[in-house]
Amino acid sequence: MQFEKYQHLEKYGTVETEGINIGLCYVFPKIDGTNGSIWFDGETVKAGSRNRELSEEADNANFYKSIMTAENNKYYFMVKDNPDCIFYGEWLVPHSLKTYQENAWNKFYIFDVMRNGQYLPYEEYKEICDKYGVDYIPALAKINNPTDSKIAEYVDKNDYLIPLGAGIGEGIVIKNYDYKNKFGRVKWAKIVTSEFKTKNRQAFGTPTDKEKEYVERKIVDKYVTPALIQKEYSKIAVDGFTSKQIPQLLNTVFYCLIKEESWNFLKYFKFPVVDYSTLRHYCIARIKEVMPQIF
Repeated sequence: MQFEKYQHLEKYGTVETEGINIGLCYVFPKIDGTNGSIWFDGETVKAGSRNRELSEEADNANFYKSIMTAENNKYYFMVKDNPDCIFYGEWLVPHSLKTYQENAWNKFYIFDVMRNGQYLPYEEYKEICDKYGVDYIPALAKINNPTDSKIAEYVDKNDYLIPLGAGIGEGIVIKNYDYKNKFGRVKWAKIVTSEFKTKNRQAFGTPTDKEKEYVERKIVDKYVTPALIQKEYSKIAVDGFTSKQIPQLLNTVFYCLIKEESWNFLKYFKFPVVDYSTLRHYCIARIKEVMPQIF
């Protein structure tokens, strides 16, 4: 087994994570330390940072040293017994967020395990971690076909390792173990708390006092009509409709909005500045509102 860099988490709601909420989703706390990994090379445990293999001479925030000197060397036995696995996690040392519990620091929290190039589902790697007494990040929720607003609720519920009254964590991670994006890549999505609160609250359907000011919502309310959604749905569902066709419906309705109505809404709203990512979020929310039965 050799060092393999962990995947980059993509922002929820971008083209890289489009449709990740269709199916069974797991929501996890996102903690703010430094990325680490451990594996077995046939002789001993190896450790890596986000970008490189570590050694005694080239450590990262004492992660390598801690893994090699762990009490009873539980990591050694875990990776030795699972030589086809890479264990990825967060080594919790002070970074941007410093409000974690005092006893939470300088520990390795596993958040993913890859076996022969495939991510293990949460229940499988949880069982491994429990067997060896190794820390891991627990799931906040397990939801089937969650809406954007349902997922967004968990941003404010993430108090994992945070003392009572000290606020919330860095954000959340959304995983769907059956998901590949439109480019054929396995991707997980993230919502980072600071970005969510300052930029994305309106896009995830959480109401604010200023929400009615967003022109993107006004555009969707006026032009993404139930008739338009039903018309495109009927075209797709000629031979039946399955959950796998939901991304096609989302894309088709948004395409119709841009192709057929762009000039109209530009004139109607007097040539506003339009954030097309936000516009897409509202369009998807509108489809889910009109046709909840397919989600």
